[in-house]
Amino acid sequence: MDTFLFGEIIFGPVKSRRLGNSLGINLLPNNFKLCNYDCVYCECGWTHKDEIKTLETKFHPIEEVEKELAKKLVYMHESGMKLDNITFAGNGEPTLHPKFAEIIDLTIDLRNKYYPEAQISVLSNATMLHNRKVFDALLKVDKNIQKLDSAYTETIKIINRPLKPITAETIIENLKRFNGKVIVQTLFLRGTYNGAIINNTTEKEISKWLEAIKYIEPEEVMVYTFARNTPADTLEKVPQDELNKIADRVRKLGIDVLVAG
Repeated sequence: MDTFLFGEIIFGPVKSRRLGNSLGINLLPNNFKLCNYDCVYCECGWTHKDEIKTLETKFHPIEEVEKELAKKLVYMHESGMKLDNITFAGNGEPTLHPKFAEIIDLTIDLRNKYYPEAQISVLSNATMLHNRKVFDALLKVDKNIQKLDSAYTETIKIINRPLKPITAETIIENLKRFNGKVIVQTLFLRGTYNGAIINNTTEKEISKWLEAIKYIEPEEVMVYTFARNTPADTLEKVPQDELNKIADRVRKLGIDVLVAG
């Protein structure tokens, strides 16, 4: 299926299912995906593994990010445009940027100047939480949204296809370290890829995932399925009513849930 890339540093604002009127920040290259995951459902397509070898030469300079963000916020403010969120997403994993922490600080300063009521969100795959600067920066944002698509390492290998080994236990323990200042996002799907069965909606999967959610104690959980084209064309969305049933089980733990079908 055809997927898409964000063609500039600052994009939008767009209407987000989860974040309202959202201005996006893409710290990754404009012409290819740069990520340490290679998820079968990623709307940006497959990860170009050869590009990972030269990471340091691929990111947008911090000065360029600041200039483009300031220009956009000034324009929006002067035009009277509404803004709910400034969201770090884009063509891959934003926390890979070597100046991620510094960019969060300058974004907070610009937000406070032009849109103090807006929130700052980060959509991340939770693989860089061992980096103290990244972890501390994420504590400063309003919505620290971290991926956990399964509580089983083998399922993560099939769905998220990490480029470097990482275990579900490591991810879960790092999410626990936020002491509740984290939102866990989980994408549910079914299908096959390269002969492997993909299904994180079985009772075994859901029960183990709920154990992890209870242990992490996040402020919120985002339950959703894919909305756009995926690089693997053998996947199927999970119906809304099934997502709602999963969400109800999370609510029984006393945790808020947002469902996006």
